[in-house]
Amino acid sequence: MTSPIVTEELALLAEVRRAIDENPEGSGASETSALAELERLREQLLSGRGADDRAAALLEYNRQEALVKQLRVGRDRPRVVPGSPYFGHLRLREQNREWDICLGKATFIAGGVSVVDWRNAPVSRLFYRYEQGDEYDEEIAGRARAGAVAVRRTVTVRDGALQRVDAPEGTFRRAGDGNWEEAARAAPRLQGGEGTALRVYQVDGGGDRALGAAPDGAAVRADKHLPDIAGLIDPDQFELITKPSSGLVVVRGTAGSGKTTVALHRIAYLAYADSEIDSERTLVVVFSRALRDYVSHVLPALGIQRARVSTFHDWAREQRRRHFPMLARDTRDDAPAIVQRLKAHPVMLEILATQVERHGGRSRARQALDDWGSALGDAALLAEVVERTAPGAFSREELERAATWCGRRYRDLLAHLAGEDPNPVEISPEDDALLLRAYQLRVGRLRNSGGLLELRHVAIDEVQDFSPLEVRVLIDCLDEHRSMTLAGDTQQHVLQDAGFSSWNDFFRHLGLAGTEVETLRVAYRSTHEIVQFALTVLGGLREDDDPPMTTRSGPPVELFRFTDHGAAVALLAAALKRLAAREPLASVVLLAPSAEVAGIYYRALETADVPRLAWVQDQRFRFAPGVEVAEVADVKGLEFDYVVLLEVSAAQYPDTPSARRRLHVGATRAIHQLWLTSVATPSPLLREAATAA
Repeated sequence: MTSPIVTEELALLAEVRRAIDENPEGSGASETSALAELERLREQLLSGRGADDRAAALLEYNRQEALVKQLRVGRDRPRVVPGSPYFGHLRLREQNREWDICLGKATFIAGGVSVVDWRNAPVSRLFYRYEQGDEYDEEIAGRARAGAVAVRRTVTVRDGALQRVDAPEGTFRRAGDGNWEEAARAAPRLQGGEGTALRVYQVDGGGDRALGAAPDGAAVRADKHLPDIAGLIDPDQFELITKPSSGLVVVRGTAGSGKTTVALHRIAYLAYADSEIDSERTLVVVFSRALRDYVSHVLPALGIQRARVSTFHDWAREQRRRHFPMLARDTRDDAPAIVQRLKAHPVMLEILATQVERHGGRSRARQALDDWGSALGDAALLAEVVERTAPGAFSREELERAATWCGRRYRDLLAHLAGEDPNPVEISPEDDALLLRAYQLRVGRLRNSGGLLELRHVAIDEVQDFSPLEVRVLIDCLDEHRSMTLAGDTQQHVLQDAGFSSWNDFFRHLGLAGTEVETLRVAYRSTHEIVQFALTVLGGLREDDDPPMTTRSGPPVELFRFTDHGAAVALLAAALKRLAAREPLASVVLLAPSAEVAGIYYRALETADVPRLAWVQDQRFRFAPGVEVAEVADVKGLEFDYVVLLEVSAAQYPDTPSARRRLHVGATRAIHQLWLTSVATPSPLLREAATAA
């Protein structure tokens, strides 16, 4: 028997589809006549007629110009998609009157139905701030409104058909035969789970353990057809998304708390009111190529077609080539470790500023090049600034070694530019940002092909792994609105050379002391057991005394010990093939600590005929169902249904801050289930997790 809730939603969808069919949205009024009138008025203004006639013509010209703009806005506005017109359903009750409002990605009000754009309609705040049964008292569109939320549901509509309904009363989904069934739902679990965070299987003790199998046979796998992500935004995320367009918004949150969701939906929200946001003047800067590819697929689904998504290094290399065309186009990653650490350290902001302040020169790129090379080769300057701003960060001997290497490389570069040495000298990848900062200090704003480079909005994801200098370069590329979104989690900080120690220090280096950080406190991605394990692994690196809230429980985190890799492959191959047959849409990643280990497991699993198997190289993930073998260093910001962390041994994951963070990042990629394997002695970090369990 079909639930009354499903029956109600089917009827509502039919009503919306009928209204859309009976009231098709046209392409908007033609602007041809208005353009012709503008041309006539322009000729009249140029003809030099009397002052009275000219004033009247100018007034009419302005009116017609405003009309053209209005027509274009109406023509370009988002249109409701009949196959998926909405994702949210509200029924409001005010003074004994009830009515339905649907939330979607475009507004459609006709034929007795109301579909509103979640980004723009004031009433949408009721969907995000209140639960079903809550009373509200809000000012909406300038008018005081009081009432109650009678119904609040999220739905999935695909190809015009209702597929899923999420309501407080239950989750209902359409089965393959077209009938409706109520999905098994585990109650939200915000604490507890003692004894299930880590289950250890000794050699040959794993038996026939299966990915996807839950304790006591309970179903934990959600179907793949989840509601529209905009329907899952919680009140805290909504408040961040809808903050004013000007100024800096900083979003902090644990892995899986929705930081990237907030940053991307904020762009979509701002673009609704400001068309300049959906343009090449919006830049989304990400940490890795994998995350770049992922975000590049997500933004178009949010209606953002023209914003640029790039890693910082790709963007900086492009800008450096434009502003310093005299340099070799390619870079060479051969600098000693101490030089790389110095160039990425926050102290470089003050070193370059001091160099430019003390030495005169013309405001041109060649002088900025000299500022960069001279500063890095001056051991006395380096030591003075380090002692003044970052005492203890580098020893005098380290700075002298770095200055000697940089000075020699800069002299070789000058010899090539002077024609004395035909061999080109390639700079290091870290130098791109340093050169751009030197240009900003010496010359001024960066430029593009059309003039000054003025970005309308910049969003930076995983900001904890960017140096303050890199972020400062981007800040000084913003236009007068200074609109920027920063999202990060210092617990996932993996690039120690960038010098990120705390949010306060980070903002101090940027000259933004006192900036407010908004914290997201609900971990949505992973189960309670996975989050508990990942936090235990962090140990003293945990930032908050109170753990994040979680929304569901699942199988325990499990460690499998083997005598050799062949035995590990045998268990994994059997489990992966069973999973592929049972859950063909599942995404699985096997995370190796190195390329060598990844190669061993990929080749062995390929021999074992594991279906839809791929070895991820150069961070080129498929973002599709199947099994991928990748390095743990490449997955930050991504998520998978099932994660297997390979060779979690003492040698690969010692008790060091960097190893703790790598293991934490790898573990929190898992949505439903996490396995770990070890052939050698298991990591001491796992003993801590087992003790905590």
